[in-house]
Amino acid sequence: MIGVLVPAHDEAATIGRCLRSLQKAARHPDLNGCEVRIVVALDACSDSTAAICRELQVETIDLQARCVGAARAAAAARLLQQGARWLASTDADGTVPPQWLAAQLDARSDAFCGVVDVAASGRRSRHLRRLFRRSERWGDGHGRVHGANLGVSAQAYRAVGGFAALGCGEDVDLVRRLSAAGASVRWAGAPVVTTSARLLGRARGGFADYLAGLTLEQQSAPAVCQLTGTG
Repeated sequence: MIGVLVPAHDEAATIGRCLRSLQKAARHPDLNGCEVRIVVALDACSDSTAAICRELQVETIDLQARCVGAARAAAAARLLQQGARWLASTDADGTVPPQWLAAQLDARSDAFCGVVDVAASGRRSRHLRRLFRRSERWGDGHGRVHGANLGVSAQAYRAVGGFAALGCGEDVDLVRRLSAAGASVRWAGAPVVTTSARLLGRARGGFADYLAGLTLEQQSAPAVCQLTGTG
């Protein structure tokens, strides 16, 4: 079974689009009918995120951590209990392409680190996407870590202790520990996950803050959220 984990804190505006893209990816023919389960970790949600998940028949777990690392870890733990052999991670404000899960498995590595792009629906977001694309490294071997486009085998995940309860950079921290343990990491230039262009994020020092920094012509993210790039 493939497990997909999604941390969410008041994501009613975006969670439906995210989950529908995941459900489409779960039906990709290259998965050969492999079961896919999605778990959304509802972290201190006070909006209709939970109701949207119920409408789309997606499993949820509740916590009050206000911590993205704890939320990812909780969803991962549930999926591992259910027998997941592979854990794919994305964010509630992103959308994945149909081949997303198939590509992760096809990489045949202990971990999969993909890239993200910024959605552009207006003048401001198109400008922000241009700034982001200039700052990002693209193609295979990019060396970037994004929790919105990340995968890891259950065996490797367990071996290094899983996601730490960090408020930011939990994805980078996990990949650092995987690399230190000798795990094989596929730095894949495709497929690309699209994430929102919001500048007020759910995790201080996270991707939204990085984008906000770009608008101020600051060409680096907060160091706590970097491996060789943004967290």
